Amino acid sequence: MKYFSALRASVVALLVLVAINTLANEGDVAFVGATVIDGTEAQPLENAVLVISDGRVSSVGPADETGIPDGATIVDVSGKTIIPGLINAHGHVGNTVGLGTGEYSRDNLLRQLGLYARYGVTTVFSLGGDQEAGFALRDEQHHAALDRARLYVAGSVITGNSEEQIRERVNGVADLGTDFIKVRVDDNLGRTSKMSRPLFEALVDQAHTRRLPVAVHLFYLDDAKHVLEAGADLIAHSVRDVPVDDEFVEQLRSTGVCYIPTLTREVSTFAYEEVPEFFADPFFQKEVDEQIIVQLSEPERMSRMANSASAQAYKAGLEVAMDNVGALNAAGIPVAMGTDTGPPARFQGYFEHMELAMMVESGMTPMQAIRSATGVAAECMGQSDIGTLEPGNWGDFVVLGANPLLDIENTKTVESVWIAGNVVPGSD
Repeated sequence: MKYFSALRASVVALLVLVAINTLANEGDVAFVGATVIDGTEAQPLENAVLVISDGRVSSVGPADETGIPDGATIVDVSGKTIIPGLINAHGHVGNTVGLGTGEYSRDNLLRQLGLYARYGVTTVFSLGGDQEAGFALRDEQHHAALDRARLYVAGSVITGNSEEQIRERVNGVADLGTDFIKVRVDDNLGRTSKMSRPLFEALVDQAHTRRLPVAVHLFYLDDAKHVLEAGADLIAHSVRDVPVDDEFVEQLRSTGVCYIPTLTREVSTFAYEEVPEFFADPFFQKEVDEQIIVQLSEPERMSRMANSASAQAYKAGLEVAMDNVGALNAAGIPVAMGTDTGPPARFQGYFEHMELAMMVESGMTPMQAIRSATGVAAECMGQSDIGTLEPGNWGDFVVLGANPLLDIENTKTVESVWIAGNVVPGSD
């Protein structure tokens, strides 16, 4: 992703200049008394002061060293923990209502971005299926009145049967102003054909000609090695067929490419063969439509999933995926939190917290998991002004009732969510 940093920095600078002229929440707000986990490698700050000015972090530090501007609004968060807003490095937005699809619209996008935000997910990278309304909302979010999750888009997933067709479709998505080029290199457990290697190489070449990073959906270690050789910029799913090896680790290390596990994607493929435990979680129930629970709990539906060969194959793949997350994390490879939420029964907002818990179960520490969804995710996705609570960054953060470093399940103790210093409606 370093290849694109200079270009993205220029774009961000331009957007900041535009935003300066459209500020809405002018003034200073000081959050005092909380423990602040800032999304960097720094140790948590106890009894901290976090000052948001015109939507951005203006200062953060210990209470006895950090001044509060005259006239600032004071928000007492004593005893709470503040973390940066969570970043989903692989989600999808806009197409699903209930268990159905085909509902892509501005209103549905806003509904889903509000849902993500209430769960503390303040930025979503939608890697595929994005249409005009998504691009428009992406373009509208660079201002200090924002109170819904930020959105970045990849447009249509690139497919094609010839090099000419592939290059033409990459150009078409690029012309829309996409943030990523998304492609699938997968045979769906042997049921379909996957993109050939020459066509994938042509896709990468064209994407890089247009100065766009390539995010790859894959399943097999062999394909993961090839896409890295060809210049892929982001591994958007786990390797799920076999354990990763030293060669793959070295490829990731030498290229600086990030790895997004999407463990909960696998969960969604088999979890509804029975009534899953999380259906009883109040944190889940607070947002879910009860009719969806009824539908997913129908005996006939559960029986079909229990007897599905693909569901059982993905269940086995999850075990491999979790072992691989632990191995790559131990090797120091940057791992970014992503879930592939958005399609039916992949629950936006809730699954991101489940993903964090599964990453810890895979071998990451709570701090590593939190950073995977904050500072590391922002860096992996080429964004410099979100992900950490450092001066100059957007004031996107979550106030928690309990410290997630003691128990990663404490990310669910959301008491309020703030985006650009604005409280997200319904989050407090």
